[in-house]
Amino acid sequence: MFAKLIVLTGVVCLAAAAPPKKVPRASPSGGPDSAAIVIQQDQVINDDGSYNYVFETSNGIRAQASSADGVRASGDFSYPAPDGANIALAYVADEYGFQPQGAHLPVEPPAPEHVIKQLEDIRANPPNDPYFDGAFLDAEIARLRATQG
Repeated sequence: MFAKLIVLTGVVCLAAAAPPKKVPRASPSGGPDSAAIVIQQDQVINDDGSYNYVFETSNGIRAQASSADGVRASGDFSYPAPDGANIALAYVADEYGFQPQGAHLPVEPPAPEHVIKQLEDIRANPPNDPYFDGAFLDAEIARLRATQG
């Protein structure tokens, strides 16, 4: 009985240690993009952290970015989607985070009027709080008004 348990444990250990089966690719040749070549690639990286790069491939992928200080950057990239549409995105990355813009990105829905009214009431009667930022509130009200069209 004990010998059978040892043999069974050994078989389970061998099965667990076996390498996983390879999953075949959807296309054994790598698909239409596997033959893409780089048609442009330029980059400049300076000692002060500033940089600039651009690259483009033969299958329609393109990207470029630059930074004057190595901290704040802006750029864009584009590529063809599987349905043939061109996806393009421009961005800024700075102290306010990554801020992408593109026609394919979702947009926030219009802000309800009662929400804007409440914020305007707060602006008209600001709280007695040293951390209250009226300029930020004004910017948010303007941003939410812009969502209304």
